[in-house]
Amino acid sequence: MTRTRGIRPLVVLLAIWAGLAIGRSTLGIPKGLRAEYFANPDRSGEPIFTTVDTDVSTSQVTARWLGDPPPSFGVRWFGYLLIDRSGPYTFATRSDDSSFLSIDGQLVVENGGLHGAVTRTGTATLAAGVHPVLLEYTQAVGDFDIALLWRDDSNELAPVPGWRLSTSHAAPWKFRAARWLDRLSGAAVALLALLAAWLAATAGRPFIASTVRTYPRTAVLLLFVALTIVETWPLGAHPARLSRNDNGDTILNEWTIAWIAHQAPREPLHLFDGNIFFPERNTVAYSETMLVQSALAAPFLWAGASPVLAYNIVLLAGFVLGGWTMTIVMARWTGSWLAGVVSGVLFAFNAHVFTRLPHLQAQHVEFFPLALAALDALLREPRASRALKLAAWFTLEALTSIYLLVFTAVALTAGALVRPEDWAGRRFRAVCLSLAIAVLAAGTVLAPFLLPYWRASHDQGFTRTLEDAVGFAASWQDYLSTPGRWHLEWWSSQFFTATALFPGVVGTLLALVAIGRGTAFKDRRARMCLAFGVAGVLLSFGGKLPGYALLLRFVPLFQSIRAVSRFGYLGIVAVAMLAGFGFTDIARRAPDSVRLPAAVIVIILAALEPYCAPIWFARFDGISPIYQTLANTPGAVVAELPFYSTAASFRHAPYMLNSTANWRPLLNGYSGFLPASFERHVAALAGFPDAVSIAALRQAGVTDIFVHVDVLGPGVLTVLDANSSLTRVARDKTTVHYRVE
Repeated sequence: MTRTRGIRPLVVLLAIWAGLAIGRSTLGIPKGLRAEYFANPDRSGEPIFTTVDTDVSTSQVTARWLGDPPPSFGVRWFGYLLIDRSGPYTFATRSDDSSFLSIDGQLVVENGGLHGAVTRTGTATLAAGVHPVLLEYTQAVGDFDIALLWRDDSNELAPVPGWRLSTSHAAPWKFRAARWLDRLSGAAVALLALLAAWLAATAGRPFIASTVRTYPRTAVLLLFVALTIVETWPLGAHPARLSRNDNGDTILNEWTIAWIAHQAPREPLHLFDGNIFFPERNTVAYSETMLVQSALAAPFLWAGASPVLAYNIVLLAGFVLGGWTMTIVMARWTGSWLAGVVSGVLFAFNAHVFTRLPHLQAQHVEFFPLALAALDALLREPRASRALKLAAWFTLEALTSIYLLVFTAVALTAGALVRPEDWAGRRFRAVCLSLAIAVLAAGTVLAPFLLPYWRASHDQGFTRTLEDAVGFAASWQDYLSTPGRWHLEWWSSQFFTATALFPGVVGTLLALVAIGRGTAFKDRRARMCLAFGVAGVLLSFGGKLPGYALLLRFVPLFQSIRAVSRFGYLGIVAVAMLAGFGFTDIARRAPDSVRLPAAVIVIILAALEPYCAPIWFARFDGISPIYQTLANTPGAVVAELPFYSTAASFRHAPYMLNSTANWRPLLNGYSGFLPASFERHVAALAGFPDAVSIAALRQAGVTDIFVHVDVLGPGVLTVLDANSSLTRVARDKTTVHYRVE
């Protein structure tokens, strides 16, 4: 295609997009609700600003306040809602603090009061057509959260689609027309971007080809750095201030990497004896230890970085390293760096990892492709050196996560079993000996780190049951679930679940090429990928899968897996790798002039499919200096109040982050398992600040308490100051430190 011929379709597409934009504008139906933002919680006086919000969500409100909402404020949304068919509808608001929803002037949802994130529902029978809606929200103290949800008789609660909301009262057909014009306009923009990429790749072919040939690994590494920044935006712009600390699991992981970095150079033999759940031991083993991630974070923490900054750096590094190592392995296996990049993008950025952003253990799978490559090399030529290399890569992956230990073991086992030509017959003894060396070496290194998990299971009864394997099993909807904006807008919202396992259209089509042409069966490496992909998908159904109960009984490692649906991630990985083989099959038959531009377009499409940016992140302003007062107080034992119940145990997570400022033993804790002592403390401290709870704190060995006045209210200070066994030490805006005499 000459440059002139390439420009013509670009101009045509631009004209189509302009026509769609004009048509959308003439409909006169703005998408979303009119929003008035107030600087006071009772929404009195004039609003600070007025805008149109395309949806009602915490992320939208945070964006409106430019990422820095005031401690208290109010919002009023009003507009119109399209209903397709007459009948009863359930509406809900999830809010922290209060919210009230009215439809047709009638109160439907009353979610009043000062409280944490609470979801309350109401039912309204609505006729098909357009109905006025009003939502009033109050943020008074502490954290904030808001969402507008709905369902009909057949669906789960889900956000009200933005296209059904408008600031203008209009005919129903205009709502639907606006929706399709928005979709077509988005498709036109995507085609414009792809055509521009094609023209750029065609024009820049000599430079790109020369760079990749000369510095392939460096070029790929820089590519994944750039893609990671774009895909996770705006995290890369403010890694010290943004976080997913709205999720208790994120804070748990921040505490974990900070604890390992703190304890390893001081008392490595007590690495698993975290300072939480005092006086319990092996508390780090209640959840993932993430030793590799902790090692990556340690230099930043030792240099003075906050746990949040260190977490974010390691999180971003997981995307980069995962895509990089997969690209290197697949380039070696297919003989094409372009095919390697296709697989690397599909591996690094997919539906599953973007729904697991709060879980650092899920983001470091960079050793998985290296372990597969090591197994392939061992099967081709069994030697002790290759066995040790396999053991090394497997061990490193196992030290990132117990889940990934099991997933990698399943993948390696399935991959080896479908290559009988490499181990059957005369080669059987040599291959078995090499595999035995690998297993022995990996087991020897991993044993000290797995022993605390066994102790936690043995001493505390910490194990997973068949009921867990049924309750947390995958469903077919999970494999159609993705948070990617393109798919979510067009079709995936009706299937969306928290366990997103959609492998993507690009990856699936290319993988089907590899299967359809027989490469997935004839090529030994591709066959390995197909085998562990099938195994992972089957295992993701857990207790619903015949025979899973036997695995749970006779293979102890399976007892460490609660969310068995995550086995489905192996299906995504298999699709990513098979896609590289499929792309190679196509590229070999394509003209040289087309190969590079086509690869660029495929890579762009693969990166666009899971695209979620801008991603909402909470603001992190650091840990209050009030906690540093105990850093040099040996023998101190801390409790933070209120001491939340088991059902709200995630609210203890911020206390754990606070403890990183002093590392004193902490009565509070949050993890994947709660010991019996935690339950006792919940019961004993339920009446705080009464005399019984103060006595219980003394009996538990607590020497210092931090009381959150913003939650308990200022009246609690009168009671505490009058107690002769407590001495006030310090105070900040929300918290008061008392010493227990």
